[in-house]
Amino acid sequence: MEARVSSGVLTKTQSPFLSPLCGRKLQSLRNMSTLTNTIHNHQFSNASLYLRSTFSSRTHGFKQAIKDDSREFELSSLTALSPLDGRYWGKVKDLAPYMSEYGLIYFRVLVEIKWLLMLSQIPEVIEVPSFSAEAQSYLLGLIDGFSMDDALEVKKIERVTNHDVKAVEYFLKQKCQSQPEIAKVLEFFHFACTSEDINNLAHALMLKEAMTKVMFPTMDKLVEAICKLAKANASISMLSRTHGQPASPTTLGKEMAIFAVRLSRERQEISQVEMMGKFAGAVGNYNAHIVAYPTVNWPQIAEQFVTSLGLKFNPYVTQIETHDYMAKLYYAIIRFNNILIDFDRDIWGYISLGYFKQITKAGEIGSSTMPHKVNPIDFENSEGNLGKANEDLTYLSMKLPISRWQRDLTDSTVLRNMGGGLGHSLLAYKSALQGIGKLQVNEARLSEDLNQAWEVLAEPIQTVMRRYGVPEPYEKLKELTRGRAVTKESIREFIVGLELPEEAKTHLLKLTPHSYVGAAVELAKTVDSAVNVINGSEVLETCR
Repeated sequence: MEARVSSGVLTKTQSPFLSPLCGRKLQSLRNMSTLTNTIHNHQFSNASLYLRSTFSSRTHGFKQAIKDDSREFELSSLTALSPLDGRYWGKVKDLAPYMSEYGLIYFRVLVEIKWLLMLSQIPEVIEVPSFSAEAQSYLLGLIDGFSMDDALEVKKIERVTNHDVKAVEYFLKQKCQSQPEIAKVLEFFHFACTSEDINNLAHALMLKEAMTKVMFPTMDKLVEAICKLAKANASISMLSRTHGQPASPTTLGKEMAIFAVRLSRERQEISQVEMMGKFAGAVGNYNAHIVAYPTVNWPQIAEQFVTSLGLKFNPYVTQIETHDYMAKLYYAIIRFNNILIDFDRDIWGYISLGYFKQITKAGEIGSSTMPHKVNPIDFENSEGNLGKANEDLTYLSMKLPISRWQRDLTDSTVLRNMGGGLGHSLLAYKSALQGIGKLQVNEARLSEDLNQAWEVLAEPIQTVMRRYGVPEPYEKLKELTRGRAVTKESIREFIVGLELPEEAKTHLLKLTPHSYVGAAVELAKTVDSAVNVINGSEVLETCR
């Protein structure tokens, strides 16, 4: 099922916003002078009288300017309280058809209509006879043709009812009055339902569609990009750093391969989370259903209905679906995000070391005062938004599974913020992708560091010494290398003086910091196979 936006169109004046502050809550937040009053009245107990009076006069001037300005602060990219709905709208708007209030209304409409269709197929519910093909087509057309104007009509009704789900019911009754068959059974819209029967299924469908249509494809692009980075640089030797100090060499590609596999593993975990739904009435017992139609197996009907929507049925609930699956989903996304933070920071560090250059773009400015700078802004943007996303997702994960007794209302307002965590995650993924696209390997710089780190060969030398029974190999290498400048010549001189078979000496003398990389090259070259094994299918064809 795909949310369809009619002729038009998600415009910025009517668009489905990701933040309820920019959508549902906008009216109560519009008066910007409230903010200036707060600033104006704030007391700075430790500041000087001069600073207080200067600040007071300037904020008074700002407040007066707003008061005198006849223009109302209507929502735009400049006045949006959430940057997702302002500055970053272009990068996250793909989520809007699913994670906005428009998306919530759309899926409520879908659930209400599908439930009426289900009632028409239950033999015992004789008051709702089977619909003709024409009537069914009419109902399904309301779903397929649902438009922004329809959503606005629902909001108009809500201003009267002050109840968002009831507004959807009234909207559908108005829409169906002209269809003779459906007009006879209008009161069976929302039959035996509590609002949460509709809402929990709508929320689950919102998440399912957003993950399937937007989040997973972007995650996969990210894994693909890192996979390509790994294979392209599989043989580029690089000095490792453990605890920030020179360590056994690796290859740049192998270090990238690690992230491709880690992210792929978590992406697979996310895809295994089943979106769940309930449809059991006011407290989860089918009370009203059974009173109206005692002979109907309502738990079975509910399960059929929920699974027909592509969701997993939850039979043990209160008024609400328990939201445990949401916590599981959000925690899985947090783990994916944490791995990407690790990637962002590593790439940031490699750029700082000069291992990567960044392809510049004409007209871009890295610093307002230092013209030479090309900052790793994409990876910094990604890291920052991942942190914000994880904060939002952590709160949702911690709060949503908790509800007093059979239900309290705290989950309702919190659920309106589902789009924020996904929005900041999506923005971060796209920023990381953009940054990866600008990377250019600086092989000369990588080679320079390796040439200055001959001490890293202490590990293979002492290991071969152990094999052939040379006493105190670790201690001998420690005396040679620790706290001393180690050169190619000093290492070779040490090897020549060892009591080792000539074959072993020859092998060690051929070693360089560039060649001492173990199986790193092969690990990087086969990363796509590892990723595909994790996912159970060859999902990264472009990595081949």
